[in-house]
Amino acid sequence: MFSFFQPNRNGHLRRVMALLEEAHLARIEHQAAAEHHGALARMYSERAKRLERELYGSAQLPIGEGSGKNQDEKAVLYALDANRRLEAQAKG
Repeated sequence: MFSFFQPNRNGHLRRVMALLEEAHLARIEHQAAAEHHGALARMYSERAKRLERELYGSAQLPIGEGSGKNQDEKAVLYALDANRRLEAQAKG
């Protein structure tokens, strides 16, 4: 009857085991998140390089006297969709 007031050694070990399992799960979750963020960083790096190539590659175009064709080419520079670029080239 008085064993209720005695410290439970097994309870402490169970608690430590539960905390250890939580720590392992948190480590796995953070590793997965790190892989995800690494992939996003690579994707944005490639996007930045692609946009820089588009920007600096198009910067060497001759600048006209305000003709409509050059304005279309400038609008194409900011296009995010390749179809838009093809449509603008077909018009010009």
